[in-house]
Amino acid sequence: MARTKAKPIVKPRKEKRPDKKPIEQYEHKDKNRLNNPPVGLVDAKSEHVEGKKTYAYDPHLDPTLQWAGKAERTSFELPTVSLHVHERIDPRSIIEAVRKKNGSNFEQLSLFNSVKENPPLREAIDFYKHRHNWSNRLIAGDSLLVMNSLLEKEGLGGQVQCLYFDPPYGVSYRSNFQPFINKREVSGSDKDEELTAEPEMIKAFRDTWELGLHSYLSYIRDRLLLTRDLLHESGSVFVQISDENIHHVREILDEIFGAKNFCSLIAFLKTAGATSDTLPTTCDYLLWYAKDHSHLKYRQLFLPKEAGGIGGTKYKSVHLPDGSRRPLTEEEVANPNLVPDGAKVYRQDNLVSSHYWDEGRKTFKFQGREYSPGANCWKTTLAGLERLASAGRIEPTGNTLAYVRYLDDFPVFALSNVWADIGGVQSRADPKIYVVQTATTAIQRCLLMTTDPGDLVLDITCGSGTTAVVAEQWGRRWITCDTSRVALTLAKMRLLTAVFDYYQLAHPDEGVGSGFVYKIVPHVTLKSIAQNEPPEPQTLYDQPLPDAGKTRVTGPFTVEAVPAPMVKSPAELAGDVTTSPIPADESVARSGETLRQDEWRSELLKAGIRGKGGQKIEFVRVEPLSGTRWLHAEAETKALDKSTLAPDKMFESKRVVISFGPEHAPLEQKQVEKAFEESKKLVPRPQMIVFAAFQFDPEAAKDIDETNIPGIALLKAQMNADMLTEDLKKKRTSNESFWLVGQPDVVLRKIKRGEEQGLWEVEVHGFDYYNTVTGTLESGGSDQIAVWMLDTDYDGRSLFPRQVFFPMAGVKEGWSKVAKNLKAEIDEELIEAYRGTTSLPFKLGKHNRVAVKIVDARGIESLKIVPVE
Repeated sequence: MARTKAKPIVKPRKEKRPDKKPIEQYEHKDKNRLNNPPVGLVDAKSEHVEGKKTYAYDPHLDPTLQWAGKAERTSFELPTVSLHVHERIDPRSIIEAVRKKNGSNFEQLSLFNSVKENPPLREAIDFYKHRHNWSNRLIAGDSLLVMNSLLEKEGLGGQVQCLYFDPPYGVSYRSNFQPFINKREVSGSDKDEELTAEPEMIKAFRDTWELGLHSYLSYIRDRLLLTRDLLHESGSVFVQISDENIHHVREILDEIFGAKNFCSLIAFLKTAGATSDTLPTTCDYLLWYAKDHSHLKYRQLFLPKEAGGIGGTKYKSVHLPDGSRRPLTEEEVANPNLVPDGAKVYRQDNLVSSHYWDEGRKTFKFQGREYSPGANCWKTTLAGLERLASAGRIEPTGNTLAYVRYLDDFPVFALSNVWADIGGVQSRADPKIYVVQTATTAIQRCLLMTTDPGDLVLDITCGSGTTAVVAEQWGRRWITCDTSRVALTLAKMRLLTAVFDYYQLAHPDEGVGSGFVYKIVPHVTLKSIAQNEPPEPQTLYDQPLPDAGKTRVTGPFTVEAVPAPMVKSPAELAGDVTTSPIPADESVARSGETLRQDEWRSELLKAGIRGKGGQKIEFVRVEPLSGTRWLHAEAETKALDKSTLAPDKMFESKRVVISFGPEHAPLEQKQVEKAFEESKKLVPRPQMIVFAAFQFDPEAAKDIDETNIPGIALLKAQMNADMLTEDLKKKRTSNESFWLVGQPDVVLRKIKRGEEQGLWEVEVHGFDYYNTVTGTLESGGSDQIAVWMLDTDYDGRSLFPRQVFFPMAGVKEGWSKVAKNLKAEIDEELIEAYRGTTSLPFKLGKHNRVAVKIVDARGIESLKIVPVE
C-alpha cells in the first residue's frame, strides 16, 4: 500500500503590524455649535452689543436659609456678551509634526482646516448665524457671564447633561488660587510672590467675598440658578465641597432644585490623614442633584469583588477541586492569592424569604433528609430546588438549607456613596499640578454615572482642567471656564499632552455619539439557576473595550474669552449731563470706579512710568480728559536734562493721553480701536498714547505694537497689581506702579543650508518681564516662558498653532510624557525641540505671516505677528 506523503504544517502568517499606530481623535459627527466670533474679526461694527438678561428668584419657596442681602436680591442682571475665539487647538496636528516618517502615513486634515470652519469673510462676520462642526471649549471669564452667554447667545439651555461645580470651600484668599504655573501650592507665609497678582483673582476675593460667608452664599446661589436653566431634563449637577460649608450649600441646592431632586451625598477620601485637634478630616463631599429626578439618566457603576475586601467580606468558604468544602484560613483571607488553583470562593446565602406562597411552605428532601423552610417560604419551587441541588448550589447549615453563592457568580458589586478607594492627587498616574486639584477618579465616576458618550459636560470652575481631561478620555463633549490665567494655561498644557486609549465604537460610522463597546459580565442568580435561564448580562460602563491598534489624543478645542468690560470715562463716572446718570446701587459704591481712576492718575503723576535700564517717563501734570469715552486722562511729560542723556533721546515736554484698562479684566482690542479713533480728533494732537492696564489681551497688545501713527508714540504700561491689593497684603518696597511692557523678541528666518533649505524657522528670545518681588525689569530672558505657540499661517482671525513648545517642562513632563506613552511613534530628536525656543522647520502658509503667542509663568500672554514681504 502506497504511503501518502504528509503535508507540511503551515503556521498561519501573522499579520504584520504597521510601523506606527494611527493617532486618532473622537469626532462628534452628529453635533455642531454656533459660530461665535473669532477675536481677529471683532470690531465695533461687526459685533452687535446685546442688552442685559434678568434672572429672578421664586419668592414662593419653602423655608430656606437666610443671609445678609438675600432678601433684597430678588433678581440680578447680567450683560449678554459674546465669547471670542482666541485659539483653535488641534493636538493631533501638532504631534504629527514630530512623528517618525517611516511606514504608513496616517496624517489627516485638522477639523479647523475644513471649509465649514473657515467660511468667506462675509459669512465669518455674521456671528452666531451659522453652525459648524463641534469642538470643545476652554473659556476665560467669569462663570456667570459664560453661562449667560451660552444660554442667550447660543441657545444651550436644556442641553448640558452634567455640570460639575467645584467652588472655593471657603473665603480664604490663600487657599483658592495659585500664583505661578510651575508652583504647585501656596504656603502660609506672607511672601508677596506666594499670593496671586491676577486682577480677576483679586476681585474674586475682595469683591466677591466682601461680606465673607454672606457673599459666598450669594455667589453659590446665583450660579446654581443658571445651572438649572442649562441642564437637560435628565441632567445632573455635582457640587464639590468640604465639611466647612456643606450644610449651607445643601440648603441652597434644595432651594434651587427642590429637595425632591436630591440624589446623594457622596463622601470621597482626599488624603490618608490630616492633623487636627480632634478627629482628622480626610474626606471631601459631592452633593448630587437631578434637574428632574423622574427623568434622571443614571448608569450604575461597579467595583470588583475581592475575597475579604469591600464587597467580598462574607465570602469565607472555599469549594476545592476535589469537591470538598472548608472555611478559608486566616492567611487565605488576608491574601486571596493563597487560595488553591481551581478552587472557588463562596458564601452561604438565604434560601428562604418572608414572602408567603403555598408551594414555598412544602418540605424538600436533600441528601436523604427532609428540610422545611421554618416560619418562612422557599425562594423558588421544589423543581427549582432540585436544579439548585444538581448544580451544587445547596448546602446544609444547622437545621435548614443555604444557597451557595460563588464570588465569581457576579464578580463586581454596586458602587455606593462612600468612595474610600480614591485617595489624594499625588500618584504618578494622577499627578498634582494645581493647588486645588480634584482627584480624577471622583470626577470620572460622576460623569460615567450620569452621561453617555457624546453628551455635553460643563465645568464652571476649570482649575487644572480635570473635568475636561476626564470628559475627553470618555468621549464626552465639554465646555469649561475659569477666571485664572494660570489655571487655564495649566489646563491647556494638560489637554495638549494627554494620551488616551482608543475605545471601540458601537457604530464607527456614526462617531462617538453611538457609544462604546463595553465589557459585559454575567450575573448568575438563584433565580437564573432555579428556572434554568441564562444569567442576565451586566454592562460595565467604566470598562469600554480598547482597540490596541490605535492610540488617541485630545480632540480639537477652542480657547475663548469673555470680552472685558470697558472702563468708563470720567464724564460717565461723574454722571455728566451728556451721559446717562449712573444708578446709585451698591456695586458702584463698592467698586468705587471714580475713586479708582483718581487714584491711578495720582499714582501716575507721582511714580511716572518705569522704563528699561532704569529710565523713567515722568509727568508734571496728569488730569482727567473730558469729552472722550475711551481716552481717560491727559498728561504732560517732564522736560529732560539734555546734559545727562544721549543725543537721540526726547528732551522736550510731550503731550500724552492715557487709556486705562478695566480694573479686573484685560484691556481689549475694541478699546484700543476706539482710543485710536478718538486720538485723531484731539486738538492739539498728542505725541504719545499710553495704554495702561493690569492685563493686556494679546490681540490688543498686538494692535498697539503694530499700529504706526506718524508723530505719535504708542506705549503699553503695565499697572502693578499692588494698586488693587493694598487691603489684602502689605505694600511692596518698590512703588513702581507703572512700567513699560516690551514686545516679544521673535526672529523669523529662512533656512539657507542643509536638507531644510528654503524652509523657515522661528526663534523666541523672550520678552521684557517685570519681577514683582525685586521691582526690576528683566529683559530678554527665555527662562520665564511657560508655553509658546507658533501659527505658521496666521489668518488674522484666531491663532491656530501648528507647533507648541514648553520650555519650562521637565525631562519627564509635557511632550516628553507624550513621547513615552506613544513609544516608538515619536522622533525623539524632534520631540526634544518642543522643549526649546527654536521652532521646527516649516513651510510658509498662503497668508505669508506667522504668529507667535508667548505665555509666561504668571499666565500672562503676548502675541507677535511677523509678516513676510
